Amino acid sequence: MYRAYVALGANLGDPVAQVQSALTALGDVAESALVGLSSLYRTAPIGYTDQPDFINAVAALDTLLAPRHLLDALLSIEVRFGRERRFANAPRTLDLDLLLYDRLEVREAGLEIPHPRMHERVFVLAPLVEIAPEVEIPGRGRALDLLARLPEQGVGRMDAP
Repeated sequence: MYRAYVALGANLGDPVAQVQSALTALGDVAESALVGLSSLYRTAPIGYTDQPDFINAVAALDTLLAPRHLLDALLSIEVRFGRERRFANAPRTLDLDLLLYDRLEVREAGLEIPHPRMHERVFVLAPLVEIAPEVEIPGRGRALDLLARLPEQGVGRMDAP
């Protein structure tokens, strides 16, 4: 089994319900098991700011799927949730990003692991650190240390329902 971390985000419809339903869908990915889940975080939009706040989380999966096959499964879940890619940083019903896959580094068309901007984003690192504080981001360092260096970015942990 390989340990993968997946970022979840949504800001259209009922984003809390979208993220929670997406977690169920992640638990159904073939040859994989959902083994960890962060709290939900409310995040101000980045880039295109004329849109609602996002709800974000990070999940840990143990998987036998190769990275490309896991990414394909994530993209399939996005499509089932009505994801449309209209423009960069557009509002979305669901966004699933493959952040890490063990300590593997991949650079190929449509797949980059670790996720290329994860080390710059509090909305990724805060939930990741919550479930895996010692995880290393290949080529960048420990997630906990990277998070400590970032400025506040309008990210807040939500109270449990």
